[in-house]
Amino acid sequence: MKISNYANIVLLALKVYATIKSGSIAIAASTLDSLLDLMAGGILWFTHLSMKSINVYKYPIGKLRVQPVGIIIFAAVMATLGFQVFIQAVEKLVVNEAPDKLNQVQLLWLYSIMIFATIVKLGLWLYCRTSGNKIVRAYAKDHYFDVVTNVVGLAAAVLGDRFYWWIDPIGAIVLAVYTISNWSGTVWENAVSLVGESAPPEMLQKLTYLAIRHHPQIKRVDTVRAYTFGVLYFVEVDIELPEDLPLKEAHAIGESLQIKIEELPEVERAFVHLDFECDHKPEHSILNKLPSSQP
Repeated sequence: MKISNYANIVLLALKVYATIKSGSIAIAASTLDSLLDLMAGGILWFTHLSMKSINVYKYPIGKLRVQPVGIIIFAAVMATLGFQVFIQAVEKLVVNEAPDKLNQVQLLWLYSIMIFATIVKLGLWLYCRTSGNKIVRAYAKDHYFDVVTNVVGLAAAVLGDRFYWWIDPIGAIVLAVYTISNWSGTVWENAVSLVGESAPPEMLQKLTYLAIRHHPQIKRVDTVRAYTFGVLYFVEVDIELPEDLPLKEAHAIGESLQIKIEELPEVERAFVHLDFECDHKPEHSILNKLPSSQP
């Protein structure tokens, strides 16, 4: 993340110079992207530090949910950038005025800066995509997006200067639409993870098998639930034990099952409910509206 932030600072300065020299709105779109990279990078860096500093009295179950919140803010900023560039490009098409042609010195600076920026971003994408940290992988996605915007922006600027001026704003519109669709999908994906989406059937089958095979005293598995609560799953398992089983032994079975489930890499926390029969109604009701605040 430090390398990405330092690179974004250098590339932003170079792209500002390229934008001033070329006057291309497609290059300007890439420059604004680099500016928001710094803002979004600050958001993700703050998120990373916030997750590491935990007050167990204020946040009893930790702060892992800060990660998807940070990514949602990051993606929302990027989608906003796309919308702003889209408006500017449409305005330029409506005005319908051809800009001045670029001279050889301007083209040389444009090629040098944009190709250098593309190579740097390509290297950062290859480096960050191998990380197991979801925030770093969000950086990798942004670096890949930068490679695309740099290539399309450079192509649109050069083709617009050499052939038809409207190719430049058309290229900016293409980048804007790509930005909006790409990062809107990221917002949706992480928002769903906070809502509490059920785990896939394969995960539920794994949990059921693990529970039923955990101890010979387990007669039946009543309920298995796993749902997202941030990056990882919360798991609820209801098991049936013999009615005459001593409390000490029943507790040991339930606790060891809880520990075993929480050792799974996909699980943040597990809750194991012990019962002596499975014919009763579910222990928890599902709310479909917020409770009234009135007494």
